[in-house]
Amino acid sequence: MADTIYLDGNSLTIEEIVEVARGGKKAALTEGAKEAIRISRAVVDRKIEEKQVVYGLNTGFGKFVNVAIPEDDLDQLQYNLIVSDAVGVGDPFPEDVTRAIILLRANALAKGYSGIRLSTVETLLEMLNRGVHPVIPEKGSVGSSGDLCPLAHMVMPMIGEGEAVYQGRKMSGREAMEAAGIPLVHLKAKEGLALINGTCAMMGVASLAVYDAGVIIKTADISASLTVDALEGIVDAYDPRIQGIRPHKGQIEVAANLRQLLKGSRLAVHQSAVRVQDAYTLRCLPQIHGASRLAYSYVRSVIETEINSVTDNPLIFPDNGDIFSGGNFHGQPVAIAMDTLGIAMAEYADCAERRIERMVNPQLSGLPGFLTPKEGINDGFMVAQYATAALVSENKVLAHPASVDSIPTSANQEDHVSMGTIASRKAAVIIGHVQSVLAVEMLCGAQAADFKDPARLAPGTRAVYDLIRSEVSFMDKDRAIYLDMNKVTAMVKERRIVDAAENAVGALL
Repeated sequence: MADTIYLDGNSLTIEEIVEVARGGKKAALTEGAKEAIRISRAVVDRKIEEKQVVYGLNTGFGKFVNVAIPEDDLDQLQYNLIVSDAVGVGDPFPEDVTRAIILLRANALAKGYSGIRLSTVETLLEMLNRGVHPVIPEKGSVGSSGDLCPLAHMVMPMIGEGEAVYQGRKMSGREAMEAAGIPLVHLKAKEGLALINGTCAMMGVASLAVYDAGVIIKTADISASLTVDALEGIVDAYDPRIQGIRPHKGQIEVAANLRQLLKGSRLAVHQSAVRVQDAYTLRCLPQIHGASRLAYSYVRSVIETEINSVTDNPLIFPDNGDIFSGGNFHGQPVAIAMDTLGIAMAEYADCAERRIERMVNPQLSGLPGFLTPKEGINDGFMVAQYATAALVSENKVLAHPASVDSIPTSANQEDHVSMGTIASRKAAVIIGHVQSVLAVEMLCGAQAADFKDPARLAPGTRAVYDLIRSEVSFMDKDRAIYLDMNKVTAMVKERRIVDAAENAVGALL
């Protein structure tokens, strides 16, 4: 079915995660995945029948690894694991993140190395497909052993505990499952650990953040181009010969985008005796934006690998029945990547705010102060720039890496943790701030263009100007600017800015 994403544990993409998390598509296991799950479960059942002592099957967890659990208590062990680990704090994750978390956990289990029963995985997918969304607090995970705390909250409704949102109403987990017609699960040996020992909470946030960042890297080039055009910037800095002798891929791509977007402009100029160069946030766009693109490429590669990885513990290898206790639950690869993404994205807002200043400051722009035709009685975009300065300053705090910190847990058995979920959450907040700052830049760019002549804009920047003006009129006197900001921010988030530009000039890099 076209509205269903099939999971095999090997081929899930970031775009498919977005389609399920935000677009409402359903998810199901492939037949191959079902068989792989059955085979790995058979290994677990055999080990228990043979009374072999295996971590996670019939031992305690963490520091209690050396405590053997009697067979009669194995089911209670799994229940206790879930309820004791559900200690989350703070606001719940947004619905799209919760859906991404469930999808990613099911995809990891689909690979067949976790020893879970097929019926349990299918229950998890039924929750996703029928809209039973567990209430998962954002805070409480240290990112090793995996995202135990948030994933325990994901599991709680499956066993009749916790809370969930169903059809827009928050209710008990048991009530939500009953309302959706989904039978509760009685967890068996290894299943609790298979469900919660992994990186899927940090990855639910990270996957959506990486998608949004991919939209930003094009939107930022477009937003900057509108500013360059409106300020009659010098385009020679984007000449391919300059980039060719410092051939970083990101720098080359940004310069190419700027040339494409500004082609045909009757406002942008070439260097001359009158004006030889622009300020850095105009002239160095390929170098600055290009560096963030290089970082983004690295981050996306890490996240794409992690999406189709097995991250719980212990791991079951059905070919010969080996069960190994390893460290795939450790979130360090994701933590460092998401810290990097936060830094890379923060730079887009940092530079955009400085370009906003160049448009609203009459000493720098040659335009009316704060882009208002009636100075004094009107403040124009004065305080809109304040708002972007606040967001940029907050980003600088958030960009401090979480991955360099570690607080040992479980009586020092888990003596290094990743803080990867914190890194992912911080990056997502930064991305939201960048979307807002770019929106203000484009509002100012459109206003500045109106003081020149919008007809003289390049086709690429004119398309963006026209999109903005389709919902936001020229501000001839003060009004509630936040409403305009919200409209253009929505255009950024929904990729409408990128679509408008690309429809005018072709695909951007």
